[in-house]
Amino acid sequence: QVQLVESGGGSVQAGGSLRLTCTASGFTSGNSCMAWFRQAPGKEREGVACIDYDGYVRYSGSMEGRFTISRDTAKNTQYLQMRNLRSEDSAIYYCAAARHGRCYTTAWNVASLYGDWGQGTQVTVSS
Repeated sequence: QVQLVESGGGSVQAGGSLRLTCTASGFTSGNSCMAWFRQAPGKEREGVACIDYDGYVRYSGSMEGRFTISRDTAKNTQYLQMRNLRSEDSAIYYCAAARHGRCYTTAWNVASLYGDWGQGTQVTVSS
């Protein structure tokens, strides 16, 4: 049974940092395209970053340079390090797993391409 569990969310002031963790079970996440998405109230779910089975990463333009996606294959875990957080980064952050190993170059941020999702973790940034 595939399961994704996010943790690490919380409240932080603008300019601060948080590290989110996604722990996978029931499959080897290092063989899959893994991604982080986020959804703010009243907005659509948007892609944040993804990491390929071979470690290649992609970011949404507004987050590149501030966010870093990484993984620990031994722990079957992915991370999202977020720095210089802004109020507009406030959202529920979700971990997602695709059934394929290579993230799509331009469509990696299409939520329907991911078959498994975590329950989400809330990130609140106050200005």
